[in-house]
Amino acid sequence: MSTFNHIADTAHGGARPIGLTAPSGIDRAAHHRLDEAWLAAAWSHPSTRVFVVSGGQVLIDDTPDGGTELVMTPAFEAPPTETHRYFLGTDEDGVSYFALQKDALPGRMDQSARPAGLREAGLLLSPRDAGLMVHAVALENWQRLHRFCSRCGERTVIAAAGHIRRCPACGAEHYPRTDPAVIMLVTDEEDRALLGRQVHWPEGRFSTLAGFVEPGESIEQSVIREVYEEAGVRVGEVEYVASQPWPFPYSLMLGFMARATSSEITVDGEEIHEARWFSRDDLRAAFESGEVLPPYGISIAARLIELWYGKPLPRPGSAA
Repeated sequence: MSTFNHIADTAHGGARPIGLTAPSGIDRAAHHRLDEAWLAAAWSHPSTRVFVVSGGQVLIDDTPDGGTELVMTPAFEAPPTETHRYFLGTDEDGVSYFALQKDALPGRMDQSARPAGLREAGLLLSPRDAGLMVHAVALENWQRLHRFCSRCGERTVIAAAGHIRRCPACGAEHYPRTDPAVIMLVTDEEDRALLGRQVHWPEGRFSTLAGFVEPGESIEQSVIREVYEEAGVRVGEVEYVASQPWPFPYSLMLGFMARATSSEITVDGEEIHEARWFSRDDLRAAFESGEVLPPYGISIAARLIELWYGKPLPRPGSAA
């Protein structure tokens, strides 16, 4: 079996979970979103739990057992709001979960809770809490950026427990936006990995190449085009690995392994400032010395690199 196929098989086997993709145990129960009587009953039930999302952040708190959890309250203790109340689903015990979109996070009298975005909280929270948070953050981003009808320009109103915006003027319905983006680890004949640094990234930050799928384009075609546009490298074989929701603000990352058919690098200079081929020894030494900074641990980029690398990525100053 080729190294390329072995990597793909390992990925499908789930050697290490990709952030924000583990089963959350939450049933989104979409059939209840238009049932106002059911939603009202769920909101008033004493077991219902509610948390606030604001600017992509939530409150998290440390638990006595060393874990981290979303700060949630019963509905009767939640800040008042009617329009920006989003139903997220139910768990196997019948508990309903809602998110409230507010202009600011509420304070905590015990001062132990802290605000956090997904890049931090996603690494700390349980699959249930991480799943609830990514759902809420994605809805909040969409709601904040799509307040007006794209057909007639009228201000829209929230419906379906936060999952639809309706136009009262022309009747159009608008649904949460998700932009598909491909992210790929490219390897060459020597089994080196191609990593790049975007123009706006800090010095030393390298990661996999990525880009948005264009209209009328398959995801495989997008992989081939993006790699050539950003690094000037031709790609042949492309194999899907896994996906990851990435609500920054509303992307779905589609992860691939790709095999290069050329090795000369020519960066575009607009998105990618620098790109390099790394052997495993090269990458280990660069990570350990701090010359290269690893991608965010929550991202699918880190998992794609680890699938090729064969184990968790070393951190600066570590021994691997």
